[in-house]
Amino acid sequence: MDLQLILALAAGIATIVVIVLATRLDAFIALLLAAVVTGIVAGQDLLSIIDSITTGFGDTLASIGIVIGLGVGIGKILEVSGAADSLARAFLRAFGKGREPWAMGTVGSLVSIPVFCDSGYVIMNPLARSIARVKKGGYVTLALALGCGMTLTHHMVPPTPGPLAATGILGADIGSVILAGIVFTVILLPVVVVYARWIGPKLEPVLNSKVRHDVYSEVSAASAEGTDEGSSRVSTLTGDHEHSGDSSTDSATSQDAAGSAPGTGKKPGAFLGFLPLIVPLLLIVANTVGTAIDKSAQGELAGDAYEPSAWVAPLAFFGNPVVALIIGLILAVYTLLPRVTPRNQVQSWLADGAASAGLILLITGAGGSFGLVLRESGVGDALAEAIASISLPALLVPFLIASFVRLAQGSGTVAMITAASVTAPLIAPLGLDPLVAVMACTAGSMVFSYFNDSYFWVVTRFAGLDGINAIKGWSGITTAVWICSLPLLFVLDLIV
Repeated sequence: MDLQLILALAAGIATIVVIVLATRLDAFIALLLAAVVTGIVAGQDLLSIIDSITTGFGDTLASIGIVIGLGVGIGKILEVSGAADSLARAFLRAFGKGREPWAMGTVGSLVSIPVFCDSGYVIMNPLARSIARVKKGGYVTLALALGCGMTLTHHMVPPTPGPLAATGILGADIGSVILAGIVFTVILLPVVVVYARWIGPKLEPVLNSKVRHDVYSEVSAASAEGTDEGSSRVSTLTGDHEHSGDSSTDSATSQDAAGSAPGTGKKPGAFLGFLPLIVPLLLIVANTVGTAIDKSAQGELAGDAYEPSAWVAPLAFFGNPVVALIIGLILAVYTLLPRVTPRNQVQSWLADGAASAGLILLITGAGGSFGLVLRESGVGDALAEAIASISLPALLVPFLIASFVRLAQGSGTVAMITAASVTAPLIAPLGLDPLVAVMACTAGSMVFSYFNDSYFWVVTRFAGLDGINAIKGWSGITTAVWICSLPLLFVLDLIV
């Protein structure tokens, strides 16, 4: 590989890491400056660098920007309506007593598809505390299972912004990414639960005093009043209905969870809460499956000369991510919020959701800029040739880049976007399937969450873990799913 192009790539990635870690600037500026530095060091014409940056930014957001905005809007409505909490409680009842870690991991993985990890964890953590309080133990296990369940889908299942951005940059089919992400999540969830159950009891005795008091402070009072009420509260949370007739119990436990629908004393039911999530996903998947069947019937699996049949056209329309998520957002607003909710209040919530997505949109677009500079400067082709010469499995390229960037600067979303941007020029030369590349980016970005990751602090502070215990608990569980995702990538590569 040409030494100048090696230096260009190294300088670009180093620019991202240094700016994010050592300056007051954020990842958006870091990716743009990395594109400029890479182009200059590679010898690209200065004006063509600017053209690549603007073209790459626009092309990337054209395919993915609307979807990110709609996805965060759905998440915001789930949050403010209390539907997320209703979903969590329904899963607890479904799993039953004694399987609370499985329920919390599943709840986390579901809620984190439309809701950002940080806010989703804050919404759901009171439920974990309530269960631990009435069981008089096991809080760390529940907290870790909830947090890492959220990590799985936050990193792997669109319309979460990170995998959505990687999908757009690498040109993968979004329905295929959703299916693969769900399969990976289902297979990795037992890893989450097993690790949480193994490390949780070891860390429970070292909970910091404030969290221990907050979680277990009501235990003595509950014991003094008798065990019947405590049993009823456990039954209410886990689905054992022996004492479910105690309405005071429902009231007590509901104080620990997310609020009810604004303007009423009630939360939407789990079925209604599930609709804005499952309908868009089913539409997108139906489009993917229908198109694949139609391509096979026409003998156009490569898709170069493919023209959709009449029966596929409606699926392609309603299964387009933009249309599917518009439907999901309309369902969320009109089924989860009461009619008395003022129009300006709903618009304010949607504006809050859009504001939270603003930086993600900018980072995603800047990632597209960086990727186009890598392609047009020749760095991508040179890197592909170098990798081919050392016989490194192609899927390890995005996986390792995402892992290194995550370790260096902490953000899983930035790691995914950076890895996708570097990998995009390598797709064709290495014969790497875009779906495998996307999943490699998302899996690699889960490695060893620690001090430079904001979500690390959210989970460990709520879980009451400090210092080395936080590393053992949270950094350990994220690394466990990272390691276990690697064999899944090789299997996916063989299948695809």
